[in-house]
Amino acid sequence: MRYYGQKLAFYVIALWAALTLNFFLPRLLPGNPVDIMLAKLAQKGPVSPAARQSLELLLGTDDDRSLWESYVGYLGNVLRFDFGPSITYFPTTVQDVIGQALPWTVVLVGVSTLLSFVFGVTLGTLAGWKRGGWLDNLIPVTTMLQAVPYFWMAILLVYLLAVVWRIFPAFGGYDIYTTTPGWTWSFVSSAVVHATLPAATIIISSVGGWMLGMRNMMVATLSEDYITTAEAKGLSPVRIRQRYAARNAVLPSVAGFALSLGFVVSGSLVTEQVFSYPGIGYSLLQAVNNNDYALMQGLFLVITVAVLGANLIVDLLYGVIDPRTRVRR
Repeated sequence: MRYYGQKLAFYVIALWAALTLNFFLPRLLPGNPVDIMLAKLAQKGPVSPAARQSLELLLGTDDDRSLWESYVGYLGNVLRFDFGPSITYFPTTVQDVIGQALPWTVVLVGVSTLLSFVFGVTLGTLAGWKRGGWLDNLIPVTTMLQAVPYFWMAILLVYLLAVVWRIFPAFGGYDIYTTTPGWTWSFVSSAVVHATLPAATIIISSVGGWMLGMRNMMVATLSEDYITTAEAKGLSPVRIRQRYAARNAVLPSVAGFALSLGFVVSGSLVTEQVFSYPGIGYSLLQAVNNNDYALMQGLFLVITVAVLGANLIVDLLYGVIDPRTRVRR
């Protein structure tokens, strides 16, 4: 219990530090969100002088409050998950923007990350078990694909599979002309088809890292004494590979997978930008371009909670998977 209590206390402090940085960092960026909003309103007609004060009160950037008062108000809004309206998508609230973008990113990047992890760990286990085989010789190719920048891989897939052969659509999350969002076969099938190229980009670019890491850990684990003991006891090769070698070799990959799950919420910014995919990464880029403090803070909060939550879960699971982590020296 002491081990788990220390972990929980650490993550509570880390969450507070992240929230504090989340308050100050957007305010260090150049530009003023009120000026950006006034410029947008001026395009539709004259803006009265009182409009600036109203927008400052609405967006929480009024100069009448001290920095400490703004910080305390920000923490209160965080507890209520109330960040006010978004400048980029005005008058839509930040909660609505995140609620619309989050499912797209979770499904796309979450499923893609899970598939790349499963494929990489499985192939890495087999490559490390049969060193020198054809699967082992395939690792340099997958490593090379991992070194390719996301945007280059995405553009290449768009050119080959969407422009030249016209197999998949080049952009968007679904066909806006023939379907409407909902739990219908036409919408789900359209969303799957539109997500194929972004998902392929993420899987191709990340499976090599999982495969290489698992392969190297398998090679190191197979030289341990308990593997030799298991072989001397006459256990079957499949049981030795799965119950003894792979179970211990996968521990570093599990930690890496936790970090990947945490960053699922942030999405793959470049991939979503290339495919104009309506996810968290695309919304974050729009918020930065428009100095949208409220939307940036909301998105950073979701990303921070996801990363800390994923690491906390893995730390707790590590105590179950590997009891040595609970032992104090």
